[in-house]
This record gives sequence, C-alpha cells and structure tokens, in this order.
Amino acid sequence: MADKHIDEISGVETTGHEWDGIRELNNPMPRWWVWTFYATIIWAIGYTVLFPAWPLVNEATRGVLNYSSRGDLAGEMEGARSAQGEILEKISKVSLEEILSDPQLAQFATAGGASAFRVNCVQCHGTGATGGQGYPNLNDDEWLWGGDVNAIYATIAYGVRDRVDPDTRYSEMPAFGDILQPEEVRQVAAYVVSLSGTPRDPSMVGPGQQVFADNCASCHGENAEGNRDVGAPNLADAIWLKVSAENQIVQQIQSPRHGVMPAWSARLSNEIVKQLAVYVHSLGGGD
Repeated sequence: MADKHIDEISGVETTGHEWDGIRELNNPMPRWWVWTFYATIIWAIGYTVLFPAWPLVNEATRGVLNYSSRGDLAGEMEGARSAQGEILEKISKVSLEEILSDPQLAQFATAGGASAFRVNCVQCHGTGATGGQGYPNLNDDEWLWGGDVNAIYATIAYGVRDRVDPDTRYSEMPAFGDILQPEEVRQVAAYVVSLSGTPRDPSMVGPGQQVFADNCASCHGENAEGNRDVGAPNLADAIWLKVSAENQIVQQIQSPRHGVMPAWSARLSNEIVKQLAVYVHSLGGGD
C-alpha cells in the first residue's frame, strides 16, 4: 500500500505504470458501461441457450427454440414456388399471343425470361443481347428466321443446325469456290458490298450483279433482301453477322462458315422456353 502513487494534480491513484515519465490514472469504469457489459454477457448466454450457436462435429447446437434460418428460407422458397406454380401452369397451357395479351402473364414471363437469358444465353449473345462476331444482335429488326414471338420460340426451342433435334432450323450456303471462278467470286462480292457501301473496284459491280442473279437470288432474293423461310440473310443492309470487309465476303462465298445454336427444348422446360421467347421479343427488335 505504501508504494501507491497518487497523482498530484487530480488526486487519483495511478496504475503503477510509467512511460517516459507519463503515468496512467486508475479511474474506475463508468457504472453504466459496467452494467451494459454485464447485460451483454447475460444476453449472449440466453442467445446460445435459445438459438443454434455452438458448432459440433456434424451440426451446431439446435437451441431450445429449435430455430433454423435454413428452414425459414426453405419455407419461403416453397411459398414462392407455390405462388408461381399457378402462373407457370397457365403459361404452359396458353399460346404465346395469349401471354402477350395478358399484362400479368406478360410481366411474369418477361421477368422469368430475363433471368433464364442471363443463365443460358449471355455466353453467346452478351449481357445486353447485342451479340458479337458470329452471334446475332437480338435488339435489332434483322432476323434470319423471323422475329415474331412464335418464330423466336421455334428458334430457341429447336435451335439452328442442331445435330440432335429433328425439328431444328436448317440452312446451308454452298461453297461457291467449287462452283464459280475466282473472278466471278470477286465480282459478286463487289456487287454485295455495293448494296450498302463502296466496293474496291466499282467496275465489278455490273458483272457481279449478273452472277448474283444466276447463283444467289434463289435464296437471297432478287433484291438481296433475304428470305426468312430458308434463313437467308438480307445482304442489302449494313448488318453483317460473320463478315463485313470485302475480302472476308469473298472468303465467305468461297467457303462459308455455318453457325450452330443448340435446341433448348431438350435442356429447358417448355415454360422457360416460352418465357425466353417473350423476353427476347420484348427487347424491341423483331416483328
């Protein structure tokens, strides 16, 4: 007791610690803080008794109330599935036109289709459905197989050039490198470029137009505006799926590349495919 040090200014006992001549006052904690601390201890003990708290080997202590956040989540999910069940059943039974004409069904299908699109389609078409080289932009009005909601559904459900689905959409451009002379290929490429731009050699456009009429118009049309019945693209606009430069067009005519879209009806339920069709149609493109 004799070794206790009392601060001369405050008259408070110090802790006995000293750093470079600085001493620490031994002031007691405020009573309100002490009682709050005791209350938190009591609350923690009560919590561990009532709720799951202590981890064991295979599980945690269940608590007196036997509460489970996972159980609550499972119940909420089941309730959501139950609430959606009636709408999904209705979507499965009605036509796509009826879905679009019903505001509630259309809103539900669009939201569900957007979710399904983010999981299954963004890998090729992009998060904004704007596509990329070799993958079509779903926001514009240029559709190889038609842009009304039923045509979109058929494309999603059965795919394009799918190796398994017998109902898949199928078109194949011949390799004109085996049919036309190299000069004729360059001529028809110049004509195609002239429909939306300026070819390197305008003198080739006239002969190329004749080559086009003799070999290409049967699929692409006399005005090169395409044919949705056979999936032939419109060549008169400035939208190009796989190529755009004149030398690339020459290569595509000589040895065309053909893309493949999987048939999603084998992977997704009919309700989800319908929702995807409604969502893609809602993007603003199509018919």
